[in-house]
Amino acid sequence: MKTKFIIFPVIFITAIFFSFPLTGCRPNVEEKDNTYIVATDATLPPMSFMSVGNEIIGFEPDLIRAIADRAEINIKLVNVEWAGLFGGLITNKFDMVISSVTILEERKRRMDFSIPYLKSGLALVVRKDEKKILSFEDAKINNSLIGAQVGTTSYYFLEKEPAIRAKGYQMYGHAISDLINGKVDAVLGESSGTLFLKNKPIFQEIKMVGKMLSNEFYAVVLRKNENKLLTRVNSAIKKLIADGTLEQLHKKWELGQAAQLAQ
Repeated sequence: MKTKFIIFPVIFITAIFFSFPLTGCRPNVEEKDNTYIVATDATLPPMSFMSVGNEIIGFEPDLIRAIADRAEINIKLVNVEWAGLFGGLITNKFDMVISSVTILEERKRRMDFSIPYLKSGLALVVRKDEKKILSFEDAKINNSLIGAQVGTTSYYFLEKEPAIRAKGYQMYGHAISDLINGKVDAVLGESSGTLFLKNKPIFQEIKMVGKMLSNEFYAVVLRKNENKLLTRVNSAIKKLIADGTLEQLHKKWELGQAAQLAQ
């Protein structure tokens, strides 16, 4: 009887001890590092690209840093290929994406978007000496082979046109190279993409033809239900518009009419 009486409190005390969480065994959510990882495809100057010193620079890197400053959050910017941006966001590899991403209804079903910061559109580019293709309608009549970056609104646009033969590329610049070399008849891309070629010799070998084929709005992309972060990002963008910072960045990177400020 005495032995049983002694064992009982030991077991009881042990059960109580292990029923409470031990300090330091599991990090408190409030103590978690609050640095947000932001992904961008740094292959399209002047929107986002790598400097000679291997730093991510451009309009959008400057913008997201300004957003972070106004929102009072810490960020780390990482370079990710376009094809991995959305999947990486959804699977928590990073927390935001800023990479000239167009707001689309089908994307909104999987991700959340901030208020827009830029307005752009699709534009057709051909070789300088091209005589037959002077508009997108001409391209359809001639059953043209048109290049576009896979996974972008340009490629989606071409897929819906049965009179067009589409060729997909991982990078916009590769499509332009094939255009110069006569491997495709034209390239469809966002008008801001032509800024990539502005200071390059091949810019003298191509031209934009026809009218803008769409109105597109760029925004910061977040995972679904990150409501607090989304609110802070939206508030920051509004401040940057109000105090003229967004306009200053637009001028700094010479975006011109190819990518206009969203109103």
